[in-house]
Amino acid sequence: MAKKPNETTSARVATTASKLLRNPRTSPAVKTVAASALTQRVKPKGK
Repeated sequence: MAKKPNETTSARVATTASKLLRNPRTSPAVKTVAASALTQRVKPKGK
């Protein structure tokens, strides 16, 4: 059974990762790291 990660990404890092993923000149390796950072992002709870 896989453990649920307790690591989260800060809003600043998530914003930077999002910008990197949208940039067509970003290398695939950097996009992989950026995507990994975004998967750890805590989603805001709905009201």
